[in-house]
Amino acid sequence: MIERIWSGRSALYLLLLPFSLLYGLIANLIRLSYRLGLRRAWRAPVPVVVVGNLTAGGNGKTPVVIWLVEQLQQRGLRVGVVSRGYGGKSSHYPLLLNAATSTQEAGDEPVLIAQRTGAPVAVAPVRSDAVKALLAAGPLDLIVTDDGLQHYALARDTEIVVVDGERRFGNGWWLPAGPMRERASRLKQVDAVIVNGGAAAEGEIAMALQPGEAINLKTGVSSPASALSPVVAMAGIGHPPRFFATLRQHGVEVAQTVPFADHQAYSEASLTALTPANEPLIMTEKDAVKCRAFAHDNWWYLPVEARLSAAAEPLLKKIIALCR
Repeated sequence: MIERIWSGRSALYLLLLPFSLLYGLIANLIRLSYRLGLRRAWRAPVPVVVVGNLTAGGNGKTPVVIWLVEQLQQRGLRVGVVSRGYGGKSSHYPLLLNAATSTQEAGDEPVLIAQRTGAPVAVAPVRSDAVKALLAAGPLDLIVTDDGLQHYALARDTEIVVVDGERRFGNGWWLPAGPMRERASRLKQVDAVIVNGGAAAEGEIAMALQPGEAINLKTGVSSPASALSPVVAMAGIGHPPRFFATLRQHGVEVAQTVPFADHQAYSEASLTALTPANEPLIMTEKDAVKCRAFAHDNWWYLPVEARLSAAAEPLLKKIIALCR
């Protein structure tokens, strides 16, 4: 139902407009308070790059963070990552991730980023606390913040917005009548707009998610995902249909799709029940980091890699220049 409302296919959004106008008023007042100096943003001693979005739900932001960190690492820069840590609950903050940190403590996305990039990662509700913890742990050239475009308490040097190229901005209204955290006019003030799928407009950077081979959660063995067919596919991400469509586009016969809420917590019993005949169960890498500890032999995940157009090169050069 909410997808129909946000997409503009249902007029029920009109009932929610008063709440959206209140949301928009509060959001604008908060941002204005920082612009006028009524509130002071904390500025880190190293450059800060924010990768965020304007809408609620998944846009492909985490693959962009991983891509950016890896690109900067390849150029010799020491990069740290900070996150709010949605879906996790730690006994203390800031939390510096290590090899033993669980998704229950840090959230799924920070654990995934740490595992994929090897970069130091810290989470905290107050992102400046996470930045300070990273800098206290060792020297860094730059901080990338996963999400946090609307977290104006942290000053930033570069803002990158990731947009779902197929859904774009739906009906264009603020939450809850629409999907917007900020209106689309905010794009005029950011440094880059990366469009995940669909058609990128002039001035935007096109991006596609390229899947690799499926990887078994228990053994680490890889296999073409199509060779596992038919599969039961599950996804606990912002927009599960994107994952299911990716599987089908790459020749995977999907017998059943099981969407879960973003940041869903899983149990061994609940996932085992999805495949009573021991069919292959395939999930996203973001789901996999929460399931490795109790994985079965028939559980697989599909890693994806962000591929950006050549239009991203000036953005990389601009970010690298900040560190000199």
